[in-house]
Amino acid sequence: MRSNLFAPENQEQESAQPGLRLQNSKMLKIELNGEALARQGSMVAYQGDVRFEALGAGGIGNFLKQKLTGEGVPLMKVSGRGDVFLADAAADVHVIDLEGQDDALTINGKNVLAFEPTLSYDIQMTSGGGSIGNAGMFNCVFRGRGRLAITAKGSPVVLTVDAPTYADPQAAIAWSAGLQVGIHRAEEFGLNMLIGRTTGERFTMAFGGNGFVIVQASEEMPLDAIGGTGGGEQAGNTGGVGGLLGGLLR
Repeated sequence: MRSNLFAPENQEQESAQPGLRLQNSKMLKIELNGEALARQGSMVAYQGDVRFEALGAGGIGNFLKQKLTGEGVPLMKVSGRGDVFLADAAADVHVIDLEGQDDALTINGKNVLAFEPTLSYDIQMTSGGGSIGNAGMFNCVFRGRGRLAITAKGSPVVLTVDAPTYADPQAAIAWSAGLQVGIHRAEEFGLNMLIGRTTGERFTMAFGGNGFVIVQASEEMPLDAIGGTGGGEQAGNTGGVGGLLGGLLR
């Protein structure tokens, strides 16, 4: 049988090192010898003796936070020995190495694909409290030493924050955890706004300090346009106490 489909770049990529690595730009491969944590439903194939266990948002504390805030990552534990392949709607996959407890990354939960269990994971309020667009008031913060795989729609740009930096809240997917974050009005208020004419760029996220911001080449649909799902992973969760009680009773 002959086809360009069987070209070397489409063959399984082998490595002597276990752990998270890119199979290609759209797919993550976990060479599993123990455990890893991954987004529920992201597995597209696996080989070997592998088991999957649903974990919710990662511990009872994060489970309750996710139900209250609508943020977080619905996780599964992947354990055993073998190869596991993960993807998310053909989004680009990037692997990040965190190198110590002082190395921390804030990321929108929907952009987390998988991470090693050596990393700590929490849901924290974004400084500035800007609950607009794709970046809600609460985001996921990862710390420690280990690998984290994230997704982005299109090739992202990594902006060095050494001057006031602004990004569309529907495109900013991750940033250094130590940055100061706020909301900036990008569009001048005037008669045009009163009669419904806007640029579509009314607010941006403002970043200050020293670090970086990762901006994807796509704008997520605003939350109010999808029923106010709170930036989390479960449609229909409107956040707040009602969302908490409804989630616990389901």
